[in-house]
Amino acid sequence: MAKVIMVQGTMSNAGKSFITAGLCRMFKQDGYRVAPFKAQNMALNSYVTSDGLEMGRAQVVQAEAAGTEPMVEMNPILLKPSSDTGSQVIVNGEILGNYSAEEYFHKRQELIPVVKAALKKLEQQFDIIVIEGAGSPAEINLKENDLANMGIAKLAKAPVLLVGDIDRGGVFASLFGTVKLLEEEEQALIKGIIINKFRGDLELLKPGLEMMEKLVDIPVVGVVPMTEVDIEEEDSLADRLNQKEKGAGTDIVVIRLPHLSNFTDFDVLERLEDVSVRYVEAADEMGMPDVVIIPGTKNTMSDLKWMKDNGLADRITELSELDIPVVGICGGFQMLGKRLSDPYGVENKGTMEGLGLLDTKTVFSREKVRTQAKARLSSGIPGWEKMGGMMVEGYEIHMGITRNLGDCVETVRKEEEGRPVIGLGNRKGTVIGTYLHGFFDAPGIAEHFVAQLKERKRAETEPEAQVQPYHDWKQYKEEQYDRLADLVRNSLDIKKIYEILDRGI
Repeated sequence: MAKVIMVQGTMSNAGKSFITAGLCRMFKQDGYRVAPFKAQNMALNSYVTSDGLEMGRAQVVQAEAAGTEPMVEMNPILLKPSSDTGSQVIVNGEILGNYSAEEYFHKRQELIPVVKAALKKLEQQFDIIVIEGAGSPAEINLKENDLANMGIAKLAKAPVLLVGDIDRGGVFASLFGTVKLLEEEEQALIKGIIINKFRGDLELLKPGLEMMEKLVDIPVVGVVPMTEVDIEEEDSLADRLNQKEKGAGTDIVVIRLPHLSNFTDFDVLERLEDVSVRYVEAADEMGMPDVVIIPGTKNTMSDLKWMKDNGLADRITELSELDIPVVGICGGFQMLGKRLSDPYGVENKGTMEGLGLLDTKTVFSREKVRTQAKARLSSGIPGWEKMGGMMVEGYEIHMGITRNLGDCVETVRKEEEGRPVIGLGNRKGTVIGTYLHGFFDAPGIAEHFVAQLKERKRAETEPEAQVQPYHDWKQYKEEQYDRLADLVRNSLDIKKIYEILDRGI
């Protein structure tokens, strides 16, 4: 039977995911079979497992850190917000339905057996399970049938480490308030406190730590300094989405859609030298970029209407007429076409005009496409010749099927025979769309993409644009996970952590 430990936080973005990933890596380095677990995750960044099931990317990152294959049991319930008050509910990797917040609140009791079954399967296959909480355990209005924090700690019999973010200020108040808003039996589950994102002189902090321990009768097991470790961020909390100003080098503009999903598609581009990736929400923020990318979205038709209403759609069309490349991924690919039709009310029942940049039509279906895929870039696309024949791989998550109405060329072709088209473009090579998430992650794709953007804009008298050396992004991520584990080891009382793990509750 696996041992369990849980990481909760005083609030969102306190560092739960970060600490969880670090513990996963550390335990893995120590020779244990480790699995992450988050019973209920609310996120628009999702992933498709090898068996075609959907789960949150945060647990995929933690599984990578643990050196194990992502399994849907690591995140049995995924909530994908589709409006301010409603979400698509994914259970065991498949759509349960669309529910309002109130409807889902009353349905949670029915999902407890799902959580128990997922935990049981992980307990049978792993030595240690590191559980991540969600938000704050002190949300006293939402504690009934809790599937996020103390309800899960009780269910899993998991001792809890409570994380507080000192960088935002008020960490002692937030820790004290969180503990004291809990029931006594819940307070007893908290076996250690972690102060995260610390800057400054630790000696000046120590008196506060001692007072904190006396106030709540819980030991502080470590102070984690603010350190640059480059691992994937949670979607709604990523600071990078606020980057609107143009930087040096190739200017890549990503439209920050209201229901933006899977912005991790652009991680590799952001790490390249002499490249600026910025996220814009208004037409006057666009300027004259080198490329416009319309990303994935949980609500394609709603976000397309938003772009039309605020002038972004017209500005993208203007830039396309100037032969500035426009790339669409997943929902962004669907928007590029002439028409979108939703006969079953999957998103917004009815038909609406797309941007008209591709000669395509998308029809939304009741069934979600969820599959990993390998594909090859087509040769002979004007302006992208040097990428022709290169392999890409990733995954598809979408509700619609997009068809060529006659004037598009296939840009991305699946290796499997008979599979639907997952990439189309116009005949000039200035507008390209694909359903493939992770498109830029394959070796050399991001580097060639940027080089060909530079080639498109160079003057005849300038030298040919050079492709940056290929980066091994998988190896880079492994190095970052090791850095994270080192940070955890050097910052926490690891002997105490193992004692908490061994003793349980």
